[in-house]
Amino acid sequence: MSKSKGVKNGVGLSFCLLVFFTVCMSPLSGASKIGLGIDHLERTKFRVLQGKRVGLLTHPAGKNAAGQSTVEVLRRQSNVNLVALFGPEHGIYGDEKAAVPVDDKIDSRTGLPVFSLYGKYRKPSSVMLRKIDALVVDLQDVGVRCYTYVSCMRYAMEACFENGVEVIVLDRPNPLGGLLVDGPPMDEKWMSYVGAFQVPFVHGLTIGELALFSKKTPGVLKTEAGARRKGKLTVVPMIGWKRSMTWPQTGLKWVPTSPNIPTLDSVAGYPMTGLGAQLGKFRHGIGTPHPFRFLTFEGRSPAEIKRELEALRLPGLKYQLKTVVNSKGKSVSGVYLVVSDWRKWRPTALAFHMMKLSAKWESPQPFSQAAEAQSKLFNKHVGSSAWWSELSTKGAASDPDKFLREWNRSSQLFRTSSRKFFLYD
Repeated sequence: MSKSKGVKNGVGLSFCLLVFFTVCMSPLSGASKIGLGIDHLERTKFRVLQGKRVGLLTHPAGKNAAGQSTVEVLRRQSNVNLVALFGPEHGIYGDEKAAVPVDDKIDSRTGLPVFSLYGKYRKPSSVMLRKIDALVVDLQDVGVRCYTYVSCMRYAMEACFENGVEVIVLDRPNPLGGLLVDGPPMDEKWMSYVGAFQVPFVHGLTIGELALFSKKTPGVLKTEAGARRKGKLTVVPMIGWKRSMTWPQTGLKWVPTSPNIPTLDSVAGYPMTGLGAQLGKFRHGIGTPHPFRFLTFEGRSPAEIKRELEALRLPGLKYQLKTVVNSKGKSVSGVYLVVSDWRKWRPTALAFHMMKLSAKWESPQPFSQAAEAQSKLFNKHVGSSAWWSELSTKGAASDPDKFLREWNRSSQLFRTSSRKFFLYD
């Protein structure tokens, strides 16, 4: 069982880590299954919520280890006063499309108001927060900087601190584990809703640790005048999670976090191909049974794609020719990505070589021809002005490996510096 740690650099009364006492609690059922933050909250009889009007920011993957919705877990407690729900991108039930604004509504299942944080507002308004004393955040992240749930949490923290509302984060595993840190850092000029933190693309933190990072790192939570925001943050840690664990080792069932992340395959594929298919003719399997793991390229055969990818000799990856049926009932042939060695695998490397291949195979190359809106969106995801400058001017002559080596060095520095936010050994 992993040990939940207090914060080394002293945050006083503004941060609370709900401590788990093994001598007072019954053992976990099933040796391989960890306890999530929501399970820990239930085991401590929801004491941190007593006497408070509670709002809940969650989505379909917000479930306890037994598969019960956090919404229902809180609703059935006589000592929890759940008064409002807050929904991120895709909504609280995951039935909203990606990048499509979501409206406020009354939830037909609970009768509670649902405030959308992916519509007119990305950040809760003071009117939304007026009815609550504490906002509980129970969101499953995928360990990748541009996934919008962590941005939603950060913006919610800013608003809560500004309005005197406590933030209570129920921690969940990073499905890629707590040791893997990889990819480009974020240039400040490109920070946005798909890059709300200056962390590597694959950051190696849990959502609770990211909340603590937000609270303690100068410049993350700030007023318009630039002053740091102060407020109360409570992180309810997991029970039994270790940094070395990837999702299969938790013993938990994967619940789709969004429509295009239905399986663990797609979780691993997201940092591998998401950036590489933003511009150009690469497609990464959206609409097939293997989103983010199935590559095609208009005008190139699967065998040719496979041959080019194998020539890269990227550690930890193998490639399989495969034919699948897409969502339109059409047969599609492409290359399926196999992670053959998780210890050697560097997830973001493939995406940048995909960009170079796009420049090689397309004329004119797509990056030099990109409209301003396209290049801005690309850079908001990637985060590196230097890479865009090289790719858009040199195209097929660009050198991804030079950048990957530098980013690997900066990732290792981040891994060391972020230790002060670790809640688990």
